[in-house]
Amino acid sequence: MARIHTNKRRRTVLLRKVQTQTYRAETGRARRRFLPLALLFLLPLMLSYTAETASSGKKGRAVPDGHNGASSGAVEPQHQAIPFVLQATVKKGETASSLLSEWLSPKDIDRLDRQSREVFSLRKIREGRPYIIRTLDKAFLSFEYEIDCEERLVIRAEEGGFAISREPIVYQVETVLVSAMIRSSLFEATKEINESPVLALKLVDIFGWDVDFALDVRAGDSFKAVVEKRYRNGDFAGYGSVPAAEFVNQGETYQGFLFENREGHPEYYDAKGRSLRRTFLKTPLDYARISSGFSYNRFHPIKKEWCPHPAIDYAAPVGTPVRTVGDGSVLEAGYKNASGKIVRIRHNSVYQTYYLHLSRFAKGIRKGKKVHQGQIIGYVGSTGMSTGPHLDFRMKKNGKYVNPRRVIAPASPPVPRERIEAFREKVEPLLAQLDAAQIPIAMETSERLPEPDAEEHDGRQEPGATPGGRGGL
Repeated sequence: MARIHTNKRRRTVLLRKVQTQTYRAETGRARRRFLPLALLFLLPLMLSYTAETASSGKKGRAVPDGHNGASSGAVEPQHQAIPFVLQATVKKGETASSLLSEWLSPKDIDRLDRQSREVFSLRKIREGRPYIIRTLDKAFLSFEYEIDCEERLVIRAEEGGFAISREPIVYQVETVLVSAMIRSSLFEATKEINESPVLALKLVDIFGWDVDFALDVRAGDSFKAVVEKRYRNGDFAGYGSVPAAEFVNQGETYQGFLFENREGHPEYYDAKGRSLRRTFLKTPLDYARISSGFSYNRFHPIKKEWCPHPAIDYAAPVGTPVRTVGDGSVLEAGYKNASGKIVRIRHNSVYQTYYLHLSRFAKGIRKGKKVHQGQIIGYVGSTGMSTGPHLDFRMKKNGKYVNPRRVIAPASPPVPRERIEAFREKVEPLLAQLDAAQIPIAMETSERLPEPDAEEHDGRQEPGATPGGRGGL
């Protein structure tokens, strides 16, 4: 009975396997028959969906210029231009070529150099001057270089070349009234009222024909000035013009008002329209002290003997600029034995001036060169027979040495008659401003302070200070 039961179970299991295999075979045949029909039904639906998706994609994405959308389907991102601005100052050894070589080829730089010569030569670019370079995607756009405090060179790239021009520097200008009393020097007086020493030099330029700032300034002297202060981006950028100024020296008042002369050039006149400009400046240095005066019998510190000294010696640090006292032409510029490096200038048929012991000559100073009053011709030194840095200044009149401090130089022409009314209209409000200014009382006396030694010395002193407490620039 047990065997019969086991055999029956085996037949049942076998029958189930046969039924399962038969079912799987029939299902597979059915699937194979149904698949083509299913594909036929689904294919149009799939194509329709693909077309709609592509259409919606075109509406939602920007296609860059130059593409019609019939590409492989990858959409490139739109390019964004990158501007670049380099603002710096010219360093030692740098040239226009080295500054621009990253953006311009040597051929372009050479063409730019030749093209710019009529406006401003790129070879004149100097150390310490500010410049700006602008580019877009590393392509050169412009180059700006500040020639001086008034003008800048502007180079712009344009199709086929460059546009080159000189343009004025734009400042924000504020006109102010300043005043001070001198306690030790004009230089120190400007510092005490928080002004730049450049203001002191401007006052020297205005009154340098009437006041010898190396010798005549005293403690107790004072000044007032209507000054233009210039600003760039909110920062102080120096002084502009000085429309009016007043200087009181040893009780005598000098005033100067800026007005155009016959040639249209700005010049200073007093309140009555008389020109402050003279044929000669009072001194060839902006700041110094007299270490030895004009004398026909002086004991020479090197020769150790008595001999004439037909000159005025100005002690000053090495490198102090030396200016010609008047217009003229250079007769001599070279080395001359005991005189060291010397410049000799002929002013007219009557006057000649000499500048001895220079450390070096100013650029371009040579025989035959025309020079203008106040132009730098050299720098203080101690060449030749000298005991220390100083300028030996001499003047000849009709071939004979004369004391430069005793020469009365004629003035330039006054304001033309036809313009005197315009001059008075301009001066009246400026004069009122000067009169309203209050001078801080620093010292009630203008007595002459003790004289320094008259012997030559090394002149090592703070610019504008004078030994022994004397006033000066």
